[in-house]
Amino acid sequence: MTTNIEAEAAFREQNNAALIAALDETGLREAESAWEVDIANDAERGRWIASLGPEAIAELPYRFVGGRVVLLTTWVDPAYRHHRVATELIARVLNEIRESGKKITIICPVVGEFIARHPQYLDLIDKVHPGSGAHPQHEPADGPDHQHGPAGPDDEMQIAALERDLM
Repeated sequence: MTTNIEAEAAFREQNNAALIAALDETGLREAESAWEVDIANDAERGRWIASLGPEAIAELPYRFVGGRVVLLTTWVDPAYRHHRVATELIARVLNEIRESGKKITIICPVVGEFIARHPQYLDLIDKVHPGSGAHPQHEPADGPDHQHGPAGPDDEMQIAALERDLM
């Protein structure tokens, strides 16, 4: 079985663009979706799942790397987009992570955009390893003269480890 990498990347880009467009720009007190959505942490599979009754309608996979929670990608069933499902899922996940005392590394651009619109979550982002999805982009902890660019050697090793885990 061959995977068309360009098609997969285009699909992810389209999914991310649709979810970012659907993010609620108002206050978090209005972050709840149009339905009663249950959010559960499926720790065995490393993902938070949003469900409506017995049906899973959204998910946010994650991995633990170096004591941080790496948020990988947000997916919402197209039938449930534009109903604040992604907003509610991300807000509740970030609140749960805050309660755990952990920091996050953001790979998912939807999570990055959510935090950019809701800066009260900025303190959750690991300053040394913010991740490629962090928005706005943060300078590395050792300042703007850091020589490794947006992803340092530690980030590259951790991303490679994540990719191995996902295979």
